[in-house]
Amino acid sequence: MFLQLCIRFLQCIFATVLAWIGVRGQQVHGASHFSSTEKVNPATIKVVNNVISQAAATPSSVNYHFTRQCNYKCGFCFHTAKTSFVLPIEEAKRGLKLLKESGLEKINFSGGEPFIHDRGDFLGKLVQYCKHDLQLPSVSIVSNGSMIREKWFQTYGEYLDILAISCDSFDEDTNQTIGRAQGRKSHLDNLFKVRDWCRKYKVAFKINSVINTFNVNEDMRENITELNPVFQCLLIDGENAGENSLREAERFLISDQQFQDFLERHSSISCLVPESNQKMRDSYLILDEYMRFLDCREGRKDPSKSILDVGVEEAIQFSGFDEKMFLKRGGKYVWSKADMRLDW
Repeated sequence: MFLQLCIRFLQCIFATVLAWIGVRGQQVHGASHFSSTEKVNPATIKVVNNVISQAAATPSSVNYHFTRQCNYKCGFCFHTAKTSFVLPIEEAKRGLKLLKESGLEKINFSGGEPFIHDRGDFLGKLVQYCKHDLQLPSVSIVSNGSMIREKWFQTYGEYLDILAISCDSFDEDTNQTIGRAQGRKSHLDNLFKVRDWCRKYKVAFKINSVINTFNVNEDMRENITELNPVFQCLLIDGENAGENSLREAERFLISDQQFQDFLERHSSISCLVPESNQKMRDSYLILDEYMRFLDCREGRKDPSKSILDVGVEEAIQFSGFDEKMFLKRGGKYVWSKADMRLDW
């Protein structure tokens, strides 16, 4: 009898510890194994149920950073080359299929520089798989544009909805200072070349800009003619800020007021879509090279377990994803080029 009581006491302690781990944002293994006869503290049950209920979030739009490698050295980069790992393509496809089965509608491929691996062929095959095989409404890419060739558009352009090119300045010296360059090659020449290819092969073109210390006073109005989401500099512990970081983004950081001044100066641009740090942290689903969701709420990237190991429903519980913020910031928009009224 004494032995049974001890075992039961240890079971309750174990259940409580597991639930406490759940509060800390870690994986709760065994939460579903509590039997109906075990006497667990009601507060513990409530906590566990809250963790499980988070699985209701739908991964309708996911940013898949499948590589950390890049040929640029942007000082504020938040996904730096800490590893060179890239999933085998069949494993990447398996994960993308799991996401589709869980409600994925839009996939955005990013990095690092997504065109760097296998000269863009790996990326192209994933783009084709998502559009042709999975029939996703929207497939997009964020790139620095420096490694894109027209041949890629000829092979894969029909499967791509949106291509966003990162450009923080229309002054070459400023791009060099930021690190948005490779040697002395012109980043702007690549930008305009890719823009022409997008028109030729009917891919919607966007420009992404990180507004920072070195471009906050620049007037970009004359150069921006297409959709231009504007990003503040986002500090991520261990990536572009902190003791173990590979970048020192603090020197790029601007104040909220400086960001607002920049937006007011460019208010005449109808396609301007500003996104603050808070919106970025909470309302984006980020998948890393291991297909783990990254929780950025605490100013760092805390990974879930891989969706390849535990499935999407369990992994997304620990993504920090705020679905309400996602909808509030306009996360769902006309993202398929078939629905866009564009003058090619």
